Amino acid sequence: MTSENHSAAAKSADSLPKKAHLPGDELIWVFVMGDMAVFTLFFCAFAYFRGQDLSLFRESQAHLNLHYGAMNTLILLLSSWLVVIAVQAARQQRARLASGLVAAATLCGAAFSVAKCLEYRDKLALGIDMATNEFFTFYYLLTGIHFAHVLCGVGVLAYFAWTLRSGAVGERDIYNLESGAVYWHMVDLLWIIIFPLIYLLP
Repeated sequence: MTSENHSAAAKSADSLPKKAHLPGDELIWVFVMGDMAVFTLFFCAFAYFRGQDLSLFRESQAHLNLHYGAMNTLILLLSSWLVVIAVQAARQQRARLASGLVAAATLCGAAFSVAKCLEYRDKLALGIDMATNEFFTFYYLLTGIHFAHVLCGVGVLAYFAWTLRSGAVGERDIYNLESGAVYWHMVDLLWIIIFPLIYLLP
């Protein structure tokens, strides 16, 4: 093949669109899909038992603090936005900016955790626990499992905030950060479903 043919072939290859790929590791997507499937079962069970005793669920819902729920929703939305920008910064080799953004997202996760602990404290002070009735069984189950996910996510974000401080971002670093971002977005999505389901559903 002549040099002209080689050049033409190279230009043709460059003009082809790059193959799209999922961000992060494929295994994190398997985990996310499995986790979402489990939560979907919980949501369906909640809807079923709510339909069995609608008045009980509505009366119990009135004891929830909507301010805590709304505040935590805003906190998680902000944290997800910060993570999105952090991933973009890491891809642009702006490691310190990415580290700062992930650190801010970590603080958001910590703020969510504090607010959730205060909410649980208020409920327990009123004598409301998992055994109070079916509504609060689901309340503690759904928000508690989600809270555990948040705590894991805070640890993951803190790790990336620390490692990105070095100032060098390799392909593996970006790959791992994308995987962490996928997990954190799942945590955010789950709360976006839990909040209206538990706090707002009429």
